[in-house]
Amino acid sequence: MRIVNHLRRLGLILLAAGATGLASASAAGASDLVVIVSAKNPLAGLNADQAAAIFLGQSVRFPGGTEALPLDQCLGSAARNEFYARVTSKTPALMKAYWSKMLFTGRGQPPAELADSAAIRRKVADDPTAIGYIERRALDPSVRAVLVVQ
Repeated sequence: MRIVNHLRRLGLILLAAGATGLASASAAGASDLVVIVSAKNPLAGLNADQAAAIFLGQSVRFPGGTEALPLDQCLGSAARNEFYARVTSKTPALMKAYWSKMLFTGRGQPPAELADSAAIRRKVADDPTAIGYIERRALDPSVRAVLVVQ
């Protein structure tokens, strides 16, 4: 009986170690995300806390005082899940709970959703108040990266 218990523990330890390795490998292969603004926007940069505040509805303005209009990737997209995990340390379930509470209490609305990085880039390029996040490879001269998501 003791041997069976030890083998079970060893199996759980090995399973956990394997899962950690897989998580590290998938994180290493994840695409680089950047937070972008229009090339017409004078904002030079943001830190992760400032970006989180804008995307969580805690701030409606850029650090310089101009209006900030956040745009989200579509619900369930890998880019969206990665962005919120890295910038706010929230899982999709925690984000759903967060916005449910914000809506119920009347303290905020979630950012508008667009289909993908190309749609976000086009909208941000056309609107100097807009801010979004896209894969780094989707950058072009119409937008400027103000934060590399780490």
